[in-house]
Amino acid sequence: MTSRPTKFKVAAAHAAPVFMDKVATIQKVISLIEQAAKEDVKLLVFPETFIPGYPYFIESYPPLQQVGALAKYAAESVVVEPNGPDMSAIQSACSRTGVAINLGISERMASGHSLFNSQVIVDDDGSILGVHRKLQPTYVERMVWAQGNGSTLRNWDLNIGYKLGGLACWEHTMNGARQALIEGGQEIHAGAWPALSTMRGFERVADAQIEGLMKAHALTGQVFVVTASNYVDETCLEWMRENLGQQDLVKAGGGWSSVVAPFCNFLAGPHTGAEEKLVVGEVDFAQMGAVKVWIDAKGHYQRPEILEFKVNKKSYWEDEKVDRFNAKQGKGSGEEEAEGTVMA
Repeated sequence: MTSRPTKFKVAAAHAAPVFMDKVATIQKVISLIEQAAKEDVKLLVFPETFIPGYPYFIESYPPLQQVGALAKYAAESVVVEPNGPDMSAIQSACSRTGVAINLGISERMASGHSLFNSQVIVDDDGSILGVHRKLQPTYVERMVWAQGNGSTLRNWDLNIGYKLGGLACWEHTMNGARQALIEGGQEIHAGAWPALSTMRGFERVADAQIEGLMKAHALTGQVFVVTASNYVDETCLEWMRENLGQQDLVKAGGGWSSVVAPFCNFLAGPHTGAEEKLVVGEVDFAQMGAVKVWIDAKGHYQRPEILEFKVNKKSYWEDEKVDRFNAKQGKGSGEEEAEGTVMA
């Protein structure tokens, strides 16, 4: 691990995927990594399920009409194998540029068809540190993705010297999930989101929800929060029209991306809408001492003798019970790894 710099740039990729095209979106991921390197960004966070795109069609059509679309979605989902066909070019881009990423993907089990709403963490040397699988798919997401478990609810040690963890969308409403990351020593949080404000009924509330949850986590955890959202573009809307028919429940645009400091001030953004950009902010950990004078969630503000907190770290899915990554790629956060219910 290199020495810890106190100040460096992080960024949220406010971008749209090439909807339902894994190969093309992987190339876009690589382009955004290269762009981040040119702007001297050390950590780049991508939106929820950026590959192959968030499946907005699940909100817009009857379930029986979606079977073919869901089968296609599974085929375009990412298999996370070190240097495998889906990850090798991305790993090479991170190694070549020195940019670490938190990449939102629809993940498919290598041995089957089951999917997870996941975030894969690739370090600046190209090693895969691990995968977080969303604990509870929201509403109709349950048709698409299986449930994650506590074995992937953790932080990861980046080569730059800081602990990174992430959650997806309304997983942030699970206060226990956020607390598990906080008590695990999280220092940077990756919040991955879709373009909620484009959905009917969410136009006036979605951005406020995202901002509220992201700022709450920044303050309660005393962490820097990088929030990345996609926006809905014409390729997404056209795919739905061509494959499932007309709909008027999801519109173009949306998204909310930012970098937030522990005291809830914006370091970058918020940025919304269909303008694609890297939302770049500079984090400064030299400021953390002054923050911790007021509140320290892993120290004097924890009160464990009153607020006992436990996390079940047991693995349930078969591919989690084996070492999917080698020792270098499997480095974790120093959190307790034993199976069963353990103190966080």
